[in-house]
Amino acid sequence: MRLITHNMLKCHVKNCTNPDRQFPLRFKNVQLEQVVADYNYEFLVRMLPRIDWNALLITTKELGIELPSSIPKDVEKDEAFLEALHVAIIETHVKEGSMVCLGCGHEYKITKGIPNMLLAEHEI
Repeated sequence: MRLITHNMLKCHVKNCTNPDRQFPLRFKNVQLEQVVADYNYEFLVRMLPRIDWNALLITTKELGIELPSSIPKDVEKDEAFLEALHVAIIETHVKEGSMVCLGCGHEYKITKGIPNMLLAEHEI
């Protein structure tokens, strides 16, 4: 699972005790893998407004990935920033582990890079 995908996932447990803490889901016991991918400047520039930057910073910090604390004003001209973003959200994959909701403690398993976001009947 790429970090760009993680940045768009939140807990959907019906009775989550603290809905304000459903996002971002926190990684637990993860195995990371770097997968080289083609660099796509246009995609990164278009996706950047859709990314929750604060959530991405929390996640990358937990995983030991360095990103600038803020988005540059003239991001379209900052090639170094866009390359770092590419590595973080496109090339960094979570292969195994889990994501945990800080609001209710629900754990979503990640197996072979695929997060299981299905809920049990009583959680819907």
